[in-house]
Amino acid sequence: MTENNSIKKNKVNVLKLPGIGFFMSFKFIFLVILDIFIFSIKGIKFFLIDIWRMLLRKKTKEKGSNKMTKEEKKRLKQEKYNNSLSGKRQNAKLEKMRLKLLDDLQKDTTERSKTPKVYWYRAKNKEGKIETGTINGYSKLDVNTFLVQESYIVYEIKNSKYIEFLYGDASLFGVKMSNKDLLFWLTQLSTYIKSGISLTESIKILNNQMRNKKRYRKAFQSIIYELTMGEAFSKALEKQGTMFPALLINMIRAAEATGELEATLTDMANYYEDVEKTRKQMISAITYPTIIMVFATAVITFILMYVIPQFVKIYEESNAQINGLTVFIINLSNFLKANILILGLIILGIIIVFCLCYRKIKAFRRNIQFALMHMPVISKIIIYKEMTIFTKTFSSLLANNVFITDSMDILSKITNNEIYREIMEETVNNIVKGDKISTSFKDHWAIPDVAYYMLVTGESTGQLAEMMKKVSDYYAEMHKSIVNNLKSFIEPILISSLALVVGIIILAVIVPMFGLMSQLES
Repeated sequence: MTENNSIKKNKVNVLKLPGIGFFMSFKFIFLVILDIFIFSIKGIKFFLIDIWRMLLRKKTKEKGSNKMTKEEKKRLKQEKYNNSLSGKRQNAKLEKMRLKLLDDLQKDTTERSKTPKVYWYRAKNKEGKIETGTINGYSKLDVNTFLVQESYIVYEIKNSKYIEFLYGDASLFGVKMSNKDLLFWLTQLSTYIKSGISLTESIKILNNQMRNKKRYRKAFQSIIYELTMGEAFSKALEKQGTMFPALLINMIRAAEATGELEATLTDMANYYEDVEKTRKQMISAITYPTIIMVFATAVITFILMYVIPQFVKIYEESNAQINGLTVFIINLSNFLKANILILGLIILGIIIVFCLCYRKIKAFRRNIQFALMHMPVISKIIIYKEMTIFTKTFSSLLANNVFITDSMDILSKITNNEIYREIMEETVNNIVKGDKISTSFKDHWAIPDVAYYMLVTGESTGQLAEMMKKVSDYYAEMHKSIVNNLKSFIEPILISSLALVVGIIILAVIVPMFGLMSQLES
């Protein structure tokens, strides 16, 4: 029985194995077919996506190729306007004005004026756009010739007392070029001239480059006009009023006499780069303390005007005992709340009056400068800055063969410090008498000993320009060092002062609260 049962079990197992194997094989085949189907679907999907991307890319490319630029749109718009009825009328009107101008120019028998006048013009530029502007010229014919040479189609040129009043006074309506823009202008001009481009063409290129600086446009056009009329470059710059520094104009005048315009422009670019660095150092030193002061004032004012009154209500309701410091803070808070507008106007008025007096009244300005130049640390900052600019400018003037008397006159104009202006005037008087330059610098409290002895050495060795250059480098480094030290010194003092003032206010507020708590506990 046992053997038979075992045989039956083996038979059963033998019979079951083929069925399981078939099922497993079918399952495997089914999964393979399913995977093939899924991957086929995915392949079709990716294939369709690729086709869609290709079509989309082609459509975008065609759209991009058909896309017009802004200039093309403007030109198309202008062409449509010109072809319209109103455009044709406008063009006919402009053509009539152009013919009238040509007729007036042929009949004009007036002589060219000796001094330039301001002419208003209406013309079409290279882009086909109508523009108006003003230009300084000696006659209508000269202005018309210049504009035609610049590829303008001129329709109208006018001159009147009204135009002269609005645009004639360069000191009233003129602008002064910033050091940053002047540095760029000089660097680019020097590069163009070194490349072989003529001076007039270089100015034209710069005019296009600085097109976004609209306040300079009139001056650039005037310079191009003067150069076209055969005027000297220095004279053309001088006619622009206060736009260009007197130092630059005199240096270019000296370069025109010696034929070293390229080198002078490069030297002036380096000079104004150093001046700009010195100015940025001062701004950097002043900016952070100013921000701290403004922030501290704003925080203290906010606490006194809005926080303290809330505690005053608590003290009144609870009949708390208030000490003298708290009474002072409360009174100060009430005073600010009642008079904040008047106080603001008074402070603003004081600042405006001070600035006007400083700019307009020489004696007031001199006394303020004298006081600042005798204050610790600040005196060194002012003296080092003035000595850096003075010696650097003096060195450049001497290197470009500018006369000593002219140099001193220029040096007196580039500084706003009345103390150093007096030294320059005294130097000119000593030179006229036959004395040395160093005579007026001897034993003067505003002239450091190092600068004086270097000046004496330069006079005795005949290398005054080189010595002044070394003095300039020395004091530039000293100025940079003391400004950085002052910046590091002021920051912790201002932060500590702010913390101290706020701490006193908080202490004045909290002390009565302790007394109130003790009353409640008792």
